[in-house]
Amino acid sequence: MKILTTIARIFVGALFIFSGFIKANDPLGFSYKLQEYFEVFNMNWMIPLSLFLAIFICIFEIAVGFSVLLGSRLKLTLWLLSLMMIFFTFLTFYSAYYNKVTSCGCFGDAIPLTPWQSFYKDIILSVLTLVLILGRSNINPLFGQRLENAALGIFTLAATAFPIYTYTHLPVIDFRPYKIGTNLYNASPEHVKSKFFYTLKNKKTGKSEEFDHFPPNWDTEWEMVSNRTEPIDKKIKPIEHFEMQDANGEDHRDDLITSPGCSFILVEYDLDKSDRAVQGKVNDFAELCKKDMVSFSALTTSELDKIMLFKQEVNATYNFYRSPDDVPLKAMIRSNPGLVMLKDSVVTAMWPYRNFPSYNDVKAKYFSKK
Repeated sequence: MKILTTIARIFVGALFIFSGFIKANDPLGFSYKLQEYFEVFNMNWMIPLSLFLAIFICIFEIAVGFSVLLGSRLKLTLWLLSLMMIFFTFLTFYSAYYNKVTSCGCFGDAIPLTPWQSFYKDIILSVLTLVLILGRSNINPLFGQRLENAALGIFTLAATAFPIYTYTHLPVIDFRPYKIGTNLYNASPEHVKSKFFYTLKNKKTGKSEEFDHFPPNWDTEWEMVSNRTEPIDKKIKPIEHFEMQDANGEDHRDDLITSPGCSFILVEYDLDKSDRAVQGKVNDFAELCKKDMVSFSALTTSELDKIMLFKQEVNATYNFYRSPDDVPLKAMIRSNPGLVMLKDSVVTAMWPYRNFPSYNDVKAKYFSKK
């Protein structure tokens, strides 16, 4: 029992720290996931608290995981762990059974899990938590109380500072499909070079097999069951629903993201929530781009009438395009507004509005590079 308890202690503690760290790396993205859950449970009054809860959950998971590893405050830690597992297991089962939230967000964009995969993961963790409870007599603190308190305090402080930093700036480790280095043109679904796979059922044996090509006489000896595709380049994550529509609904995405040299997209997914204080810097940046004949455009999900009012309010002269879906814009950059720089279709740099760059600094750093 002692060995099993030790294994459970290490696994549960490490997994909670990892889960909390991944969420803390992108607290704004995790807050979007919480908003989905609040909408599913008709708890829209909780949506304004999404960001605060996202950061709190990150800190809480990391602190509990670290406490499990330390063997610190064992009774309280096991109670908190048990309550968390009961809550998360119910939540993931509900999402899976009723197909309410298609991705749980347990490990952010780093390890996407289906609802059922997340539920099975929570079942395993619940069993391991039960092992810790039954074998609690085998769990001894790693340090004395003073050293333990100091270690827990320092670790919790770091766990608090990290999500605040990543929220204020951008994720330190980027797992999103629009991360720096992504060729947006090549990652667009219609341009992704894919390989096709076919699942066929043998009419004589009834056995199903998957092929990457059709076998001879397949139409007489086999019947189609299903098919799938996967990118030839496994590093490419296809970007979904990314459009840049003009006032007439025509999509200019490919024209804009394939502009030669450097170009800029200002992402303002919701103009009502966009930070107005930075708009003076945005306007200056856009004007200098225009002077140098560098492409600069904005992308939003707001309606056309709101776009017109916004442009008048902030004296914006650059072009706006619309996306019918806010998901790709929220995924593109965790900032509203946020500036994305492309160079020959490749995402080269990005800045949140809190660190909005100087045009001359960007020009000196990136334009002369080949």
